[in-house]
Amino acid sequence: MVLEENESDSVFEPQITEEHIDTQYGKVHCVMTGTPKANRPVILTYHDVGLNHKSCFETLFNHEDMREIVRHLPVCHVEAPGQHESAKTLPTAYTYPTMDQLSEALPAVLKHFGLRSVVGLGVGAGAYILAKFALNHPDMVDGLVLININPNAEGLMDTVANKEEIQTNHDLIATYRHHITATMNQTNVAQFFRSYNSRNALEVERPVPGGSINARTLKCATLLVVGDQSPAVEAVVDCNAKLNPTKTTLLKMADCGGLPQVDQPAKVIEALKYFIQGMGYLSSASMTRLRSRTSSSSSITSFDGSRSRAHTNELQRGRTHSHGTEEKRGRSHTDTSMESFSNSPMDRNISKSTEVGC
Repeated sequence: MVLEENESDSVFEPQITEEHIDTQYGKVHCVMTGTPKANRPVILTYHDVGLNHKSCFETLFNHEDMREIVRHLPVCHVEAPGQHESAKTLPTAYTYPTMDQLSEALPAVLKHFGLRSVVGLGVGAGAYILAKFALNHPDMVDGLVLININPNAEGLMDTVANKEEIQTNHDLIATYRHHITATMNQTNVAQFFRSYNSRNALEVERPVPGGSINARTLKCATLLVVGDQSPAVEAVVDCNAKLNPTKTTLLKMADCGGLPQVDQPAKVIEALKYFIQGMGYLSSASMTRLRSRTSSSSSITSFDGSRSRAHTNELQRGRTHSHGTEEKRGRSHTDTSMESFSNSPMDRNISKSTEVGC
């Protein structure tokens, strides 16, 4: 275990370092919050198209319940080339990186900060980039939290989903229109957007018992998050069906749209804390403080903080019910409340991916 409980609830002011890091695919803007420790990973975030680390994650990381996490784990926000606030227009001769190339720029970031491993937290395009990074560099990734990930290449469903989001989520558009036009370089945003729309499908396949031991899939614990009213639901469920069911949890958030980390940050943090505690980086004391403050309507009970990282997958499995509609699709999803997710005994023999509703 790597728990240190000598930190008090006094005001915590982590050191903040802001740098532009050279990679083989151009400079990436990074903001490191906290001091990396040799025996713990760093939370590495990656934003979606049209956003940067502030607009994508500020609501989440400014929430009071997030303090327990940042006390234990430093955070490194990574922004794609030209996507940070007040960025200058990229040179005409500069060829914007593909999604694969953006993922291959991340090892340079880890090397620069002296990081051994990360827990990735990505949204949309950022989730895709982190998933690709984990596929190609599994030894550098302890876990992934992927919001609104689409594992498929650009297609008709993307166009329909984007149009639906614009037509139905006027508040979201109003909130971010000023941000995009006033603080983002729209020429650079357009290049990132084209890069994302030119992506290839993630080359992943669900391991089959008795099948190939070399099946290409994410090897780390993975939490997929999507709002139940988000146009990304179908894509996220499809991604869940392609991943290793013993290492993957799908969290479908009720009454939530396309930006769960903005719409319902407390619930996202709640799930994130259980996920990180499953890897041995948060104690039951931290979870007790969460229970006393959380604004989630779910009932929370702390896990036993002494579980090791080897038990990560067991912590993701709860008492489950068959979900008829998903069974009809031939997918082994299960559906459980957050309360049963946190309290149920662990079954070492369950091989189904877990769908959590909260």
